[in-house]
Amino acid sequence: MNSHELRRLFIDFFISRNHKEISTASLIPENDPSVLFTTAGMHPLVPYLLGERHPLGKRLVDTQKCLRTGDIDEVGDASHLTFFEMMGNWSLGDYFKRESITMSHEFLTGSLRIPQEKISVTVFSGDESAPRDDESAEIWKGLGYPENRIFYYSKKENWWGPAGLTGPCGPDTEIFYDTGKEKCSERCEPSCNCGKYVEIWNNVFMEYTKDKDGNYKKMPVRNVDTGLGLERALAIINGASSVFDTDLFMPIIEKIEALTGVKYSEETRRQYRIAADHLRAATFILGDDKAVSPSNVDQGYILRRLIRRVYRYLSQMNAPSQAMSGIAEVIIDLYSDVYPELQRNREFVVTQLKHEEEVFSRTLGQGLKIATKYLDKASEGRKLSAQDAFRLYDTFGFPFELTQELADEKGIAVDVSGFRDLFAAHQEKSRLGAAQKFKGGLADNGEETTKLHTATHLLNSALRKVLGDSVYQRGSNINPERLRFDFSFERKVTPEELAEVESIVNSAISEGIDIVCEEMPVDDAKAQGAIGVFTDKYGERVKVYTIEGYSKEICGGPHASNTGELVSFKILQEGSSSAGVRRIKASIGK
Repeated sequence: MNSHELRRLFIDFFISRNHKEISTASLIPENDPSVLFTTAGMHPLVPYLLGERHPLGKRLVDTQKCLRTGDIDEVGDASHLTFFEMMGNWSLGDYFKRESITMSHEFLTGSLRIPQEKISVTVFSGDESAPRDDESAEIWKGLGYPENRIFYYSKKENWWGPAGLTGPCGPDTEIFYDTGKEKCSERCEPSCNCGKYVEIWNNVFMEYTKDKDGNYKKMPVRNVDTGLGLERALAIINGASSVFDTDLFMPIIEKIEALTGVKYSEETRRQYRIAADHLRAATFILGDDKAVSPSNVDQGYILRRLIRRVYRYLSQMNAPSQAMSGIAEVIIDLYSDVYPELQRNREFVVTQLKHEEEVFSRTLGQGLKIATKYLDKASEGRKLSAQDAFRLYDTFGFPFELTQELADEKGIAVDVSGFRDLFAAHQEKSRLGAAQKFKGGLADNGEETTKLHTATHLLNSALRKVLGDSVYQRGSNINPERLRFDFSFERKVTPEELAEVESIVNSAISEGIDIVCEEMPVDDAKAQGAIGVFTDKYGERVKVYTIEGYSKEICGGPHASNTGELVSFKILQEGSSSAGVRRIKASIGK
């Protein structure tokens, strides 16, 4: 079975069980400051998990493109990836544990014909805030799973959420495939990282809500959110030894072989896998309609790091100049029928990769000169300090692996453990900063956050009136204190233009206009002049929020009910976000 067949089989399985197919969302979360990328299928559905009514009903199914960097150090093994596709099904206040678990079991053992004896499951073991999930365990037993393949774990392993500091959450049951490897010890089980057990599906039962004081309370409406990893499932049903030995990666690997003349083998396997994974991730980020470019902040920073790591590994295999753009074109051809935005943005992807390669090659050249000075200084003591190694990495963007290679050539030792300590401290500092910067999120559906969401619609409309219809939203970020809005525009916005934009928004606020929400087919929304990210799936229903005289936009919500609730609007800052994209930060009255 190939990847196209698996996607369709999954979607059709749930359509036959009264689910409606929805489009994949952007990799860049909409109005959610809690994460840089869409990391799970549920992220675009947070408003509906919080109570908003979805235009297509209570049962939904899709394949969502996702990106996570938490396991980046594991990429290169048989199953870990940065970019991946998550097949998921949802119940918004409809079915719950029994139906969800039963359907997952039927799809795996029936549609995919995975032997039941190869499957183990985990459930929540319970704590002071929520009891042990005996209900899920009993359902699994009723389906024929013995006690010795049902494992009980704590919140760390078997609990999801909330997405922000507060909001919906609950226990989950995770499904693991036994690869057949020997147990690494007598205690080897799904929580072990030895590779014997591979997680393939996670069913989350959102029956609790966490408040600002950390208390967990039962929700009046319960939801189900599931995610089945496409790449892992594809490898399993085809008997592949890794996710890289499937039709999703082999064309990429073959292109790298053709460009480098280096065979994909046991010796080069890790280099190949990291290069293929990271470039696939970078291609999807660049190919997203939100138009993220490499930069030193936020999504652009992650993108730059991915690209530069690919460049480093391809260079080790003596790849020719501009190899990345050629490999990216293979990735676009491989996926564009499923994700047409890649084809739409092909030129942008190729241009950005070529530019970043040129920039990084210059950075490496400068870094080599500085590294040589540091190594010459270290030659007396035959050891390069952790501080100098980290400065090369952090300040000059010089790969640590290259520093080690140069030091080895000169017979100089590198303080590796010291470097790792500095790197770990840097990561922790970044994590804490991100936790502060991205606190809240869409699940933080407070009054101020909701008002600011409405303000982004007014701002978008005002910018288009002042700067022209070529302006399109490229991203937004909201926390309870301010909004951040990215939009396509080639030059700096003048103070006079900003003042006019601010005046238009404040006029809408002073008029006290009721905000109207309507559900309609995509074609009707287009015909009415609504703006927004249009789905590629014909006939899908969407929500359109109208602020009469000012804005008509496709959106999932939530919103204020009247513009007067915003009190006032103030632009705090305007600047460049990336090439061709400007950024405005603004606040509203309290």
